[in-house]
Amino acid sequence: MAQSKPTKPIKPIKATKASRTTSSKKSKIVEGPGNIGNRAIRGGTRRLDPRQEARARDLVMELMGIPGPSGEEGRVAEYVRDHLRDAGVPASAMRHDSAHRRARLRGQVGNLIVRLDGDSRKPRRLLTAHLDTVPICVGSRPRRRAAIVRSADPATGLGADNRAGTAVLLATALALLDRRVDHPPLTLCWFVQEEIGLEGSRHVSRSLLGAPSLAFNWDGGDPSKLTIGATGGYRMDVEIAGHASHAGNAPERGVSAIAVAALAIADLQRDGWHGKIVKPDGEGTSNVGVIRGGDATNVVADRVTVRVEARSHAPLFRTTIVERIEGAFREAANAVVNVDGKRGRVAIRGRLDYESFRLADDAPCVRAAEAAARSAGLDPWTAISNGGLDANWLIRHGIPTVTLGCGQVNPHMTTERLDLRQFTRACRMAYALATGIEPADA
Repeated sequence: MAQSKPTKPIKPIKATKASRTTSSKKSKIVEGPGNIGNRAIRGGTRRLDPRQEARARDLVMELMGIPGPSGEEGRVAEYVRDHLRDAGVPASAMRHDSAHRRARLRGQVGNLIVRLDGDSRKPRRLLTAHLDTVPICVGSRPRRRAAIVRSADPATGLGADNRAGTAVLLATALALLDRRVDHPPLTLCWFVQEEIGLEGSRHVSRSLLGAPSLAFNWDGGDPSKLTIGATGGYRMDVEIAGHASHAGNAPERGVSAIAVAALAIADLQRDGWHGKIVKPDGEGTSNVGVIRGGDATNVVADRVTVRVEARSHAPLFRTTIVERIEGAFREAANAVVNVDGKRGRVAIRGRLDYESFRLADDAPCVRAAEAAARSAGLDPWTAISNGGLDANWLIRHGIPTVTLGCGQVNPHMTTERLDLRQFTRACRMAYALATGIEPADA
């Protein structure tokens, strides 16, 4: 796990002298973002009003139209900062960390982190989403018909994954700033580079988060689905070196790196170690997703790069999958021999992208999420994901995290759409969680 360098702490929003609240023997209200210039209303309301819900829908429509693939989230982050600044959040309460400089891809900006004061007797809560989209969403032109939004350009995805989550957090912050309502201390974090291996959450500067006790991450479809577990993923770069020769005059003198790759992949497929994997000692998945190599048809290719992943909820079985993949490529390299007795070579570099996790059904963050869903009129249910989430790394950092949906359908596809009814329910849940809903409140 990458270690974060010490970073200057964020300065949370503070009250002015005239607006600072007082404490009494019965209650202790600490200045929060919605309290600037006024005394907080103890308890307040955990429901968004129609104007705030309409604003949330406007925000997501605008956000989906801003290009921002992984590593190029600058404009999206600027949009969020501008809205928060205009609503009264000082620059001292907003910080970008240096995750983009520690990630594999040197991006434009790091994670955007905002700290908001609240009732110090309550544990700090963390609300998160990621800013980036997959490349197919660049050029999206969101068009709404009734409650469904699609891209008007049929060649692009919509970008609801995850501008919907981005908008949920922003709309929640703005609603808190609208109202004088008591809430726990909050940290809002917009991650970068989620789509290329959870790089933002992996390298987040934990010192800026303020030691939250529980967290809620928005990224997915049905808001009533509470994702409380996810698989672990391991990625490999396989470099295959062969021997070049003229494909017409002396093919027998060459060792084709492409042939080595093809033989390894065919063996994995034949033996049940590629795609969905079901074995007596475990289950998982693997995929050869990228192959690059060769320059011309008349040259026996001497260099090929293959990128492979392995996933499983069981770490030991995932290790078994990785060992099978590595063994298949090494055996294939040994099996392709030219007339001079020369063979290919393989070099494999791999790393854990994210570890699997499973929260207890009665974990405080799970129970709070269930209460929030019920407060929004939903019947919550729990699920385990076969994909990686920012929650994987947050839990690795010691922060129990539930992932919640926000209306996305068919992410990473040109048929992607956003259900605004589901999105609005997600916003209601986020506001309830931000204002401190507990299981007894549902």
